[in-house]
Amino acid sequence: MTAIDSELKILLEKPLNHLVERAINEGMIPIGYACSMVPEALISVGKLFPVSMRAPGSEGTEMADLYLSSVICTYARSLLEFALDDRYKFLGGYVFTAGCDHLRRLHDNLDYLKKPGFSYILDIPHKTGGAALEWTIEEITRLASALEKQFDTDMSRESINKAIEKTNALNRALSAIGTLRKSKHPPFTGTQYHRLIMASRVSPAEYMMPLIEKFRKTAEDSEGRSEYRARLMITGSGLDDPEYTNIIESQGALVVADRYCSGSFPGLEPLDSSSNPFEALARRTLEVTRCPRMMEGFNSRAEYIAQIAEEYSADGVIIESIKFCDTWGLESAALTDQLRAKGIPVLRVEREYRQSGEGQLRTRVQAFIESIGH
Repeated sequence: MTAIDSELKILLEKPLNHLVERAINEGMIPIGYACSMVPEALISVGKLFPVSMRAPGSEGTEMADLYLSSVICTYARSLLEFALDDRYKFLGGYVFTAGCDHLRRLHDNLDYLKKPGFSYILDIPHKTGGAALEWTIEEITRLASALEKQFDTDMSRESINKAIEKTNALNRALSAIGTLRKSKHPPFTGTQYHRLIMASRVSPAEYMMPLIEKFRKTAEDSEGRSEYRARLMITGSGLDDPEYTNIIESQGALVVADRYCSGSFPGLEPLDSSSNPFEALARRTLEVTRCPRMMEGFNSRAEYIAQIAEEYSADGVIIESIKFCDTWGLESAALTDQLRAKGIPVLRVEREYRQSGEGQLRTRVQAFIESIGH
């Protein structure tokens, strides 16, 4: 996997990669987003394309700390730091959700300190019933109108359905590769697949498809991975740094499944393009993302994780959450108990957005693998 893996690494080294530059030069407009509840397909209409906001190589948040509280997660603070340093000036605008207080404060400060040409925040309910669905459809319809007005982009139902089909095609290609991890000897590591997923989150779909196909062909020609001590699943809050997965795998693990905000589960599940596109996008935001913000859905989220762990033959689950993350901080405690009650070994870890405490993580993962008898 060396050649394609190197290409993917390069795409993740900085917010503005060469595929995004190419798209901008061809008249396309990148829209930054920082939450999986943002309807990516809507910011894929016409000349728009989504870019997941990351802060690769973040070395500190000194400027951001002047504006954001110390109990705001370091993901939000790192994004603000990069914005203040003009590393997102290539973006045509931002779309956020009111999914948590941290993202709301990030949006407020970006709007005040680095007001972009376009900035929008979706209000998201805490429930998934009929009233919540109507609310979210209305919110997404307003976002579509705002995008149409700002960027002169056709936001008709036909155009949105085309964007949904494009997003589904990308996700199907990634998902088909991901299912190869079910094999006893997968043809790639969890780190390599993590790089593929994240590169697809920060690059235009049209330009990623050839790389995805190259990854697939390389995987088909690769020997299966047999030198591992345990098959693990990672779940939790947004994890956009493949090096975190690499640290875990360096201790003899093989990460075979990932269920976190920026991962393949549930992020690659298809949208229903046959229905009203605004309803399809709203249902994805409320139901498919399975966000802990929807507290009433805890049992179904726990079952979903247990089902994936079984399907991918995971020997244990690592639950990671960024320090001060309200939603996943609460979720992870209850989830740990629920999974252990099902007989699934669990390691719960808290982390910062910036890679730190590497030695401690290695030690804990090594002890976890030994504790489950591998």
